[in-house]
Amino acid sequence: WLKGPLFSCSLSSYQLAHAHSMARSRSRDSRRSRSRSRSKSNRSRDSRKGDAARSPSRSESPRAAGKPADYGVETMKISDDDAAFILGKGGKTKAKIAKVSGAELELFERDLVLEIRGTDRQRRFATKYSKCVMAQRVGPVYLKDEDKEDCTILDIPQEAVGFVTGRMGNFLRSTEDEWDVIMFFLGVDGNNRNRGKESEQLAIFGSRRGRRGASLKMMSAAETKVPGYFTDKIKEDPEEDDDWKTETQHFKADELSYALGKQGATRRKLQEASGCIIQYVGSTCFFCGTNEERGKAKDYMKWLFMQLEGPVQVDYQSRSDCTPVGVPADCVGYVTGARRAAMSSIEAECGVLMFFVGSDMKNRGGGGSETLLIWGPDRGRRAAELKVMSCVETKAPGFFTKGLKEGTDDGSGFGTDTLLLKDEDISYALGKGGTTRIKLQTASSCILQYVGNWVFIAGTRKERRRCREFLTWLLQQRRGTVTVSDVAGRDDCTEMHIPRECVGWVTGNRGTELRRIEQETGTFLFMALDKNGDERLLILGADSGGRHAESGRGQAERLVNELVQERLSGRGGGRRGDSRGR
Repeated sequence: WLKGPLFSCSLSSYQLAHAHSMARSRSRDSRRSRSRSRSKSNRSRDSRKGDAARSPSRSESPRAAGKPADYGVETMKISDDDAAFILGKGGKTKAKIAKVSGAELELFERDLVLEIRGTDRQRRFATKYSKCVMAQRVGPVYLKDEDKEDCTILDIPQEAVGFVTGRMGNFLRSTEDEWDVIMFFLGVDGNNRNRGKESEQLAIFGSRRGRRGASLKMMSAAETKVPGYFTDKIKEDPEEDDDWKTETQHFKADELSYALGKQGATRRKLQEASGCIIQYVGSTCFFCGTNEERGKAKDYMKWLFMQLEGPVQVDYQSRSDCTPVGVPADCVGYVTGARRAAMSSIEAECGVLMFFVGSDMKNRGGGGSETLLIWGPDRGRRAAELKVMSCVETKAPGFFTKGLKEGTDDGSGFGTDTLLLKDEDISYALGKGGTTRIKLQTASSCILQYVGNWVFIAGTRKERRRCREFLTWLLQQRRGTVTVSDVAGRDDCTEMHIPRECVGWVTGNRGTELRRIEQETGTFLFMALDKNGDERLLILGADSGGRHAESGRGQAERLVNELVQERLSGRGGGRRGDSRGR
């Protein structure tokens, strides 16, 4: 939905077809497998019926529901064509409007009604975004001054508009996803562009951080086509205050290449580790964020260039954003990897900056240890530290685990639990290429790492408890049928009662279908008995997933239903076989 005239033909036809297929699919709901989600949001959505669901007077009071006093419901009558634009391909546009505005959106396609729930501010923003999206379908979009409360207007030079837009709007869309914003050009008719204009206005809606990040990315792209357009005379950020500011630093060509890294990897890791927006516009680096974030980013950039000259000396003891890890000298090469590949992989995965400090340097292979410094946010540093410990333990067994005892952190905040597993259990819990560990970590939203035969579980108390339960159920599958008596009190589980004749088809040969769904949705699935001895499928995950989300329990449930329908309709062919594999 980039520009009305540009997408009105190609997208509208697809989206309208999708809307009609969605309506037809409702008639098949009675044949689908029965499911029951324990997510409060799912229960409330499923319980709403017809007009009563859209009537504010019939809903629970905001205070009684634990919501803000100004929480309410608004409805908007839309056309059939507008419904397709609001929904977007696979529901992505509606989901994006909801995410950026903070409101809850429900599109009733049969009634052509858009329901918006949230605070006054959230509803106002969601309504504005929806109207702008619909306006693109029929022509240019214009904004009034009162509509620019959460908006940044960026002038893009005419010759760079196509470049920053990308093929079929892909560059704008990817930037929206990266920074959680909504963007479109103002006052432009794609079929009758005013070629006399020197620039076009790009409207960017969202949070201040998101808008600034997206603006700088657009500036970087435009500067590539029109050098000096933004850097010859750098404009101040109009939203600066005593804490939130933008600073710049000029780089030479060779310095810029080093600071950028392969495909921008170095820039991204510095940005994630510091929490500061870092973007290169031409040869100028922009640091945008709070005073603390900018200070970290500039320090990390300085240390990055110091590594070119030799060992880095850093007074890290007084820093709260650093975790030092002692690494045996003969394991340093293993942790670093060829051409630093292993360490770069950890940095990218955990969002941290890592380097060895020069103070403890000794002859590698001759004994002693070196100090590895890990910089970044608490969670990222802990995840990176545990991955390094796991690598070292492989080469030097007992280095980190000798004398270790099992324990549970009693605090409710971020902490670490440890437990010891047998050899056969650790192999099963790791999985081929570590896939099982990653699955449990993603589904539980908790750091899970194996150091030797020791399991380290790091996160909040709720996350750690969830991860331990998932791991316990996983290991029980090795010994036979799993019994999970009741999941009524859980907010991370969806139950599905699968028709007996479909169970083998849904699980797949040796569990291949369940593993595929787990990988696609970031969930943990297995068949388990309830307290009455009845078998059902459990979909576990911290992410409930929205109606049109591509991940989470909701998407996993939809994929399972597709398999059930495939089998019941006879389209599945021969039996693939049952499985209870991990």
